[in-house]
Amino acid sequence: MEQLQQIIEQAWENRAMLEQEDVKAAICRVVELVDRGELRCAEPIDLEKSEWRVNEWVKKAIILYFPTQQMRTMRAGELEWYDKIDLKHDYEKLGVRVVPHAMARHGAYIAPGAVLMPSYVNIGAYVDTGTMVDTWATVGSCAQIGKHVHLSGGVGIGGVLEPVQASPVIIEDNCFIGSRAIIVEGAHICREAVIGSNTVITGSTHIIDVTGDEPVTYKGYVPARSVVIPGTYPKKFPAGEYHVACALIIGKRKESTDKKTTLNDALRDFGVQA
Repeated sequence: MEQLQQIIEQAWENRAMLEQEDVKAAICRVVELVDRGELRCAEPIDLEKSEWRVNEWVKKAIILYFPTQQMRTMRAGELEWYDKIDLKHDYEKLGVRVVPHAMARHGAYIAPGAVLMPSYVNIGAYVDTGTMVDTWATVGSCAQIGKHVHLSGGVGIGGVLEPVQASPVIIEDNCFIGSRAIIVEGAHICREAVIGSNTVITGSTHIIDVTGDEPVTYKGYVPARSVVIPGTYPKKFPAGEYHVACALIIGKRKESTDKKTTLNDALRDFGVQA
């Protein structure tokens, strides 16, 4: 790994090295290891504290992979694509259920026991065991999705390749992400959180905990077991006061609650409709 990292770092600083076959081989080797889940663009250091480390050199290898690949036509029956990156194959061997027309790119790791409904998983992403990527959901490049997560229909998980030091979107174990929710710009959703339908969380979104006597605001971070719904807050502009979109933490998921609870069940505890 140290040798691979050294080659990647050197090629990152000197792009002329991309013409060398040994450098191309090293880049391909890193992408292959990411594809198999043996390397990650970001990895947990302490899950209890939700601490993660970004592996910048792995992200650099993925970025360098693109200029080393040639555009080509790819076909599956009547379907046709023109791109540089292969699709994943051998799902039966991998132990992954993949429903037509789900697609994952080579360089994305899909763990045994995961389910891909008609959806899309981009290069560098990590989808752990027991997770369902539901219909028309997308998992962006380098996004990290934990175990037994449900990404409901139409969920958009953003990709973060550059800048290389930026953390990708992280969804920790046993989270439930409601239909059409959007989570982008390296937002971090801690374990067992429930995100309501149509909630938008970006790196700068105000995520306001309204459960106490005074509001507590987070940005780009949802604490463990939080139940979150869309909301607004007033903000003054030169032209007047308007309501700006935010996310509201309305409570905590109960420790006793089944981790596979539906969004309706989670919100019913707080008198809110999905």
